[in-house]
Amino acid sequence: MRNKLLLVAGLTTIAGSALFLLVTGNTGIRYSADHTGTTPMWLRWIPALVGIVLVRLVPSPSPGSELEPDRSGRRRAEAVVLLVLAVLFAVSLRLLGGGEPAHTALKSAILLVALVVLRRNRITARPGLAPVPAVVAWVVLIVLLTPASDYADTVGPVTLLATIVVVFLVNALLEEVFYRRWLQTRWEATTGRWAGIVLTSLVWAAWHVGIQGTDRLAVDLASAFVNQGVQGLFLGYLWSRYRAMWPPLVVHGAMNAAPVLVGAVT
Repeated sequence: MRNKLLLVAGLTTIAGSALFLLVTGNTGIRYSADHTGTTPMWLRWIPALVGIVLVRLVPSPSPGSELEPDRSGRRRAEAVVLLVLAVLFAVSLRLLGGGEPAHTALKSAILLVALVVLRRNRITARPGLAPVPAVVAWVVLIVLLTPASDYADTVGPVTLLATIVVVFLVNALLEEVFYRRWLQTRWEATTGRWAGIVLTSLVWAAWHVGIQGTDRLAVDLASAFVNQGVQGLFLGYLWSRYRAMWPPLVVHGAMNAAPVLVGAVT
């Protein structure tokens, strides 16, 4: 019963955030921390919803192993510790203004703490080409629906490539390992698949307020929940369904790089 309440509360938070933005006239949301450009919030939902449908339609031929049974309660304790770290990261980043080096330093710190407290578990899977339709469809749609950034016009090709690689490592790689592989997996084991996915999506979305916020906390949180929160549902379902890291890594990397790459080719 509590697991269903958590799931309903999470989905209600996302739906309520969308309604709040609609009522207050703040439906244009930021899609990048590099500038203040906005896009209609519903355009961010289309790739995620299409991706979720395709993940549901294409099962993995080899789902992979899950966490071992939790008879001691350690997994629940790890889930709580990781959740606390995620909340502390979001709050601290907001208080520190969201810039560098605070962003990378805080992110590195929570990973180091997590490495100390977690019990090691291998989660292996061989999904084959099963994730490809959802990943390709999502990438195509996000490229078509994301406004272009002019960053590529201001730097040389070497700097552009270096930026994309660094952003991938610091954001896509570190975040997918922490939020999806570690945090979500443990909350799935504790609360069930979709409750774990929704909870992880919300705490992952919340930290973006620190780098994309406008000093209007209610609007900033609502914007994060209807943008990154919805994208997190797709990322979380990709990980939960296929238990392979490359699909969420490709999606997350494309999400960050899309404005720059679209600007570079147009």
